[in-house]
Order: sequence, then C-alpha cells, then structure tokens
Amino acid sequence: MSKMFCYQCQETAKNSGCTIQGVCGKTSDVANLQDLLMFLCKGISHFTVPLREMGIENPEVNKFITDSLFMTITNANFDRERFVERIKGAIKLRDAVRDQFAAKGGKVEDIRFEGAFWSSDDVAAMEEKAATVGVLTTENEDVRSLRELTVYGLKGMAAYGEHAFNLGYEDNAIYAFMQKALVDVTNDKLTAEELTALVLETGAHGVKVMALLDKANTSTYGNPEITKVNIGVRNNPGILISGHDLRDMEDLLKQTEGTGVDVYTHSEMLPANYYPAFKKYKHFVGNYGSSWWRQIQEFESFNGPVLFTTNCIVPPRPTTTYANRIYTTGASGFPGFIHIGERPQGGSKDFSQIIEHAKRCAPPTEIEKGEIVGGFAHAQVFALADKVVEAVKSGAIRKFFVMAGCDGRMKDRSYYTEFAQALPKDTVILTAGCAKYRYNKLQLGDIGGIPRVLDAGQCNDSYSLAVIALKLKEIFNANDVNDLPIAYNIAWYEQKAVIVLLALLSLGVKNIHLGPTLPGFLSPNVANVLVKNFGIAPIGTVDDDIKLFLGE
Repeated sequence: MSKMFCYQCQETAKNSGCTIQGVCGKTSDVANLQDLLMFLCKGISHFTVPLREMGIENPEVNKFITDSLFMTITNANFDRERFVERIKGAIKLRDAVRDQFAAKGGKVEDIRFEGAFWSSDDVAAMEEKAATVGVLTTENEDVRSLRELTVYGLKGMAAYGEHAFNLGYEDNAIYAFMQKALVDVTNDKLTAEELTALVLETGAHGVKVMALLDKANTSTYGNPEITKVNIGVRNNPGILISGHDLRDMEDLLKQTEGTGVDVYTHSEMLPANYYPAFKKYKHFVGNYGSSWWRQIQEFESFNGPVLFTTNCIVPPRPTTTYANRIYTTGASGFPGFIHIGERPQGGSKDFSQIIEHAKRCAPPTEIEKGEIVGGFAHAQVFALADKVVEAVKSGAIRKFFVMAGCDGRMKDRSYYTEFAQALPKDTVILTAGCAKYRYNKLQLGDIGGIPRVLDAGQCNDSYSLAVIALKLKEIFNANDVNDLPIAYNIAWYEQKAVIVLLALLSLGVKNIHLGPTLPGFLSPNVANVLVKNFGIAPIGTVDDDIKLFLGE
C-alpha cells in the first residue's frame, strides 16, 4: 500500500510519484506532515483573503505561509519534529484569524473547506489526518495536475519571497496572490480553463517576486560583476556555505572576519562571489566543489563544517563521517543536524557555534585548481550590450541558448554536458542555477572576448535572463521575444524551476525544451495544452535537438 504520495520533483519514482519514501530521502511521515501543513495553510488563507478585502493585512500570516511553502520544497527540510511544531503553529494562527474574521462580521459558517476547521495537538491524530489530505484527494487528474502546478509555482515564489524579506523587501500584493491561489486550488467549481488561467497568473506573479528579489540583492550588495572565482583552497580551516540566502552569507562573512576561518561557497551559493559587497572580505576564498548532489563526496573532503541556508540537502549515508559537521538554518532542516535559529529583529544570526567548530577542523582537502568565470547578470550584460549586439549583427554570434535551471543525479543529465560541447562555436550559453555545473568548467572559449558561457547566477537570477531577452527585443526592434536568436533548453528539478518556467510562459516565451523528463505532475491533457499553446517539448538526442534549434 502507498504510504505517501509526492511527485513534485523531477526525480520522482518512475516519473509518476514516490509512494514509499521519496527519492530525495524524505520519509513517508514527513511527506504526509508536509501535506497536512499545506492543508492548514489553505485553511488559514480562507480567512485572510476575505479579511484582506476588509482592509486587514496580517504580516504574521504572510510570513508564516511563505516560510511554510518554502519548508516543503524538495530537499529543504526532512525534520519531522519541525513539521509537528509548525502544524501546531498553523492551527493556532488559523484559529486566531478565524476569530478575527468572525469579529469583523464574517460568516464563518459559509466557509466549507475542512482545513479551516480541523484541529488537534495530538501527534498521532496529526499523522492519521495527514495521510488523508494529500495530492490524491483530488480525483480528476487534470484538475489535480493544474492545482499542483499552481502550488509548486507558489512554493518557488515563496523561496524567492523569503530571501527578499530577509533583506527588508516585501510586496503585499505577492502575499495576497499566494493566499488567493491557495484558496482557489480548493475550489471545486473552477473549470480547467480557469485553473489554467490561474497557472499563468502564478507565472506573472513569479516575475514580480523575482524582480523584487533582484532589487533586494542588487540594492543591498551591488550588481554582480564579471568575476574569476577561485576553485582551489588555502591552508586555513574553513566553513562551506550552501543554499541561496545572501543575508546568511553576509552574516557569516562578518562574523568570521579576523577569526582565522575561511569561507567557501558550494553549489548554488557560488554567485555570492560575483557581488561587490562580498569581495572586500579577504577570508572569502572562492567556491569548493560543484553541484548539490555531489555533496556526499565533497563534504567529506572539505573537512570543516557546512552551513545549509536553504534546500538541496542530500541525506548523509551511514558510512559518511561529516554528519556531525552539518548545520542548518532558515527553512532547511534534518534530524540530528544542529539548527541555527532566526535572527532577532534588526540583528544578525548567531553563527558563533559553527565558527568555533571550524577552528577545531583541518583545512579543506584540495579537489581541483583554477578559476571559473561568472557574474553575467543583466546589468553586466547591458554594460557589454554594444559588443554583444555587434557580434550578433556581424554573425559572430549566431544564437543564444538559455540553459538555465537545475542539476540532478540522473545519468541522463549528461545530455546537458554533451549538448554544450556539441554546440557550434558561434553560439553562446546563457545560464543561471545549478544546471551550469554540467558545463561551466568546460573550456568552451569565447567569441571576440565574450565568454561562450554567461552565468547570471542562482536559479532566482533567471530573472536576469528574461530581462536580457526583453532588452535584446528592444534593441533589435523585434515584434516578439520569440523572434530573437534565442533558444530555450532548460533543465528542471524542483519547484523553484517550476516558477521560472511559469514566469517565462507568462512573458510569452514559447518552444521551451524541458528535461531530462517532463514533470510527472503534468497529466496527458495538461501536457498537451502546454505543447499546443506554448510549444513546450521534451528533450531528444543532442544531435537532433541542435539541428532543430538551429533550423538545420
């Protein structure tokens, strides 16, 4: 019998759903508790949506729902106890806004969604209920597909919104949409057409939240600039910081300054090296290792402690020796890992424990030498605009290939390395996200001084790629963004990639190739709608896809 059901990531079992344990390592009880948390967040939203119409904003609810959505994305949090406490908090908060709604004259009896009322502080009762409120409670597979596509987009939005919040940037309109959408996906009266419109509306708000985060990052730390990032090591103890949260990066760099402890980035934190504000720290060494899924080997050789600021945790194997060196913070969590609490209002997180731990560790073992180049976010590319435009007009650059998105463990992801190697030398790769680790260390050369791999940053920096495309549309006086010499061959893994995809669709981008597989949560009918209306297609062979993209 099925113990759980989850199909939100690309590696879901048989591309149809994990039913015993997640391929990611998520246990069935944690998966079900995450479903219950989402159930309760939908219940909370049934009260905050009408309260907002009464002119009442609930900042505590906004933060709680955003963080809860973020906690449930793939590879972020595996800690059962954290979810139990979170569910208790959801019930308490839900009851408070329900009372507020009633006090304002709202008709509580008109709300029919069970998540607005179910309550228990007994863990056994929670687990029993959790097994009944998951994805499969929606019987119609097309409705289920559209609902979950929306929810997974919201999870991606929440991740980006949380990072912006940590830097002091918010937009209540984004919170309002997220909560409205959580209510809409419980509405059995919505047609498939209305749910499809909700999916695209999610994408449009995805553009807004990515723009907000871009503003937060660049206003706080400066515009990313072309940077040669060291991938070797020094002979000091170090801390390896992973994930996506730049505020955590700032706090850690400030607190490690003068301690004799170096700081290295891992995986999606690599783009922190591109920001001017971080370059002043002499103990900020560079990047160690590569993509998130290689952490089991790379954390062993790093020797020092590792800080997860967000998702992309791979559960350690019984034979690994680094488990006692892992710390989590923010939305991330894992049983047995030390969790560093939230920063006090107006203050910083306390990283003293991980710093003292680092001092007792050996320096990292070097696994490679050299440099990799990045920092090609929109401001930097705009600074090169004349050079880029001239290269396109002269024919030196025939086409740009957007190869943003995620990396993953499946062997068929070697397709992206082979694709990059096989591209003609008059083409340029635009990338963001950990997908870049499939080709960012290849020697692909340059075109008149323009590197053939332009790395804009993290997955949330995919916004830069959209801005670049729209700027090129303006420069070349194109009628449509799809008339530009840009092809989209995107890899996906989790929900932040889902919101990037929906954002691109909302901007009118068509003919996106998506791989290594199409999402398992797309029903055949929903997949057909995306193919018919937007030209979405799965990847094929490297040779066939290059010929198709180049019109050969």
